[in-house]
Amino acid sequence: MSKNCEQLHQWFNRLKKYHFPFDKTKIPLNGIYLLFEKGESGHNTNRIVRIGTHTGPNQLRSRLEQHFIRENKDRSIFRKNIGRALLNKKKDSFLKKWELDLTPKKQRQKYSKSVDFDKQKTVEKEVTKCIQNNFFFVVFPVDDKEKRLKLESKIISTVSLCDECEPSKNWLGLFSPKEKIRESGLWLVNELYKEPLSDIELDELKRILVS
Repeated sequence: MSKNCEQLHQWFNRLKKYHFPFDKTKIPLNGIYLLFEKGESGHNTNRIVRIGTHTGPNQLRSRLEQHFIRENKDRSIFRKNIGRALLNKKKDSFLKKWELDLTPKKQRQKYSKSVDFDKQKTVEKEVTKCIQNNFFFVVFPVDDKEKRLKLESKIISTVSLCDECEPSKNWLGLFSPKEKIRESGLWLVNELYKEPLSDIELDELKRILVS
């Protein structure tokens, strides 16, 4: 997988890179995004640290805003994972409350008196600052949902199966309480170590990227 992973890194690092603040009108409505992180390198270039997409139609821009801008960790597993690592690094006991999903009304009612919401807002702002200052991304369009999800999964597997991509010693993810994040070097826990891209699929991806 190392050769294919190196090829992916070369291709994706040639695409237009978006840093915060970014113009969302320049981003396709449907597609896949790949995140890079300051201080992280692989295959002599920027190391891919997360691959993601969206399920709803025309929601790629919204998904990226949920990661970079909207301070709600229950709408972005990426934000939640960054918060987990930040809190765990400081051995902050608020980590237990950060784990709670307060999206359902019943959950909010159940924990409304036990969660320090001022503290949660503070952590959300810390997560936002971390993401906006340290992460940047590339995107490429894929309109078909089924194709998009399949391609996302296979890119994740190809990168996670590479034995040359390793996080730096200072990578924040090494403080994650999630073992899969620490082991993979990716801000991901799903679709790791599954079916990678075949040579035919790599060729198809190349056509998408250069079209």
